[in-house]
Amino acid sequence: MTNNHRVLIKVGGAALKDDSVLETVTQAIQRYRRHSYKVVVVHGGGPAINAALEAKGIKWNFVDGQRVTTPEMMTVIETTLCGEVNRKLVRHMGGSGLPVVGFSGTDNHTLMCTRQSDSLGQVGQIQAVNCAWVEVLMRLPSAPIPVMAPIGIGHNGEAFNINADWAATKLAVALGVEQLIFLTDQKGILDGKKKLIENTTPLELEALMIEGTIQGGMMTKARSIIHARKSGIPLVRVLNGVDALAAVNDETIGTVCAAPMKIEVPKPKVMADATV
Repeated sequence: MTNNHRVLIKVGGAALKDDSVLETVTQAIQRYRRHSYKVVVVHGGGPAINAALEAKGIKWNFVDGQRVTTPEMMTVIETTLCGEVNRKLVRHMGGSGLPVVGFSGTDNHTLMCTRQSDSLGQVGQIQAVNCAWVEVLMRLPSAPIPVMAPIGIGHNGEAFNINADWAATKLAVALGVEQLIFLTDQKGILDGKKKLIENTTPLELEALMIEGTIQGGMMTKARSIIHARKSGIPLVRVLNGVDALAAVNDETIGTVCAAPMKIEVPKPKVMADATV
């Protein structure tokens, strides 16, 4: 396999609430590695952040699926994602024999950000992805698994809260992965009748958002998928974390947004002139 045989898995915070799901994700990563994939992981941590904010009596709200972040909240979010959630993933995967390196987007200025908008506060918009050091890491003989918490850094060293779907997408594009997989607590993207959409396109996702079928956190995910596909990632999937292992070898699980297959049309044979 080439060095570009890669998959980036974004593990949603909701999918991490159940330790059995985390074990399923770990087994899926092991299987990808047996298939010669190099794996990168980006994680969320919404439920853990909610619990930490509640413990401190801090209230919050969302705008278009993104958490409005005050400086006080930023301290709690960074501590929770980089400490509690990232460490939990690293411990579990490492305990299963996987070589894992945990970090956040602030390390080595991996995710350089500016403020996305005044209304969202300390929410970062990624301006640059500095992944050269991740490339070096992945080329080591043991091919360690980078596990990133979605915290970005500004030009003055300030921390930014980044939506994990966007962090995963931007890193996936920079690394040139073949597959970008979003693991969540839903079976995929649903249509207006709450039925699974098995295959979709960027154009269809845009239409579903306009008509209001896709809302909230799934809207951010849909926008990330559109960006990923338009940026050249061949295949993007959304599926339930409980199906992560089965999905490695089953392309029908979840919602798939993929590039059209190239059909090779055989060239007509050139016949030599017949002699009479």
